[in-house]
Amino acid sequence: MTSPLAACRIELAGETIELLPERALWWPAARVLFAADLHLGKAATYRALGQPVPGGTTQENLARLDRLIERLTPREVVFLGDFLHAAQARTATLLAAVEAWRDRHAALACTLVRGNHDSRAGDPPAALRFQLVDEPHRFGPFAACHHPQRHPTHFVLAGHLHPACRLHGRGRDSLRMPCFVREGEQLILPAFGEFTGGWQVEPAPGRRFYAVGGNGVWALPGLA
Repeated sequence: MTSPLAACRIELAGETIELLPERALWWPAARVLFAADLHLGKAATYRALGQPVPGGTTQENLARLDRLIERLTPREVVFLGDFLHAAQARTATLLAAVEAWRDRHAALACTLVRGNHDSRAGDPPAALRFQLVDEPHRFGPFAACHHPQRHPTHFVLAGHLHPACRLHGRGRDSLRMPCFVREGEQLILPAFGEFTGGWQVEPAPGRRFYAVGGNGVWALPGLA
């Protein structure tokens, strides 16, 4: 039997926020879901370059989005950049899958904050009916961004780094996990995409880590 999902509830900018084990962020009061760095079509891009990487990651990403939307019933999803990976990702198969996903959630508002990969891949097709914005996109008390940055008046939600942290056991064993990272007035989300890799963020004074593993998200006070 599958264990229930365990989100980590924190306060940001005076709002209650849930960090989800699906590597997304849920703002319950506004019914808005945030996800960063899907990089749809990354595997297809590598295959176009002759690299033998497995397929199916786009369908896995979209299926996880489906489950989140069905469970949370958001009114809007905000993608924090890098929705498509590259121009080579715009295959007929991938675009058909994404358009079918959009049709399943036709009433859902979707906003894309353009990231660095979006500038190379191009904007999503008009059929997806995305609102396309540049960073920082002020959204309530938050500034929705792709790149981590400071904002003079709003709390920043960002992606781009694909953050990961490393836990060490009593021996020489260690475990690398995706994580949310809070530092000052910004929170960096882990990559939502399945085939994205991660960048290990080192501990520093005032830096807080929320590790994602299995079916839960946990605050790691020892790494703060």
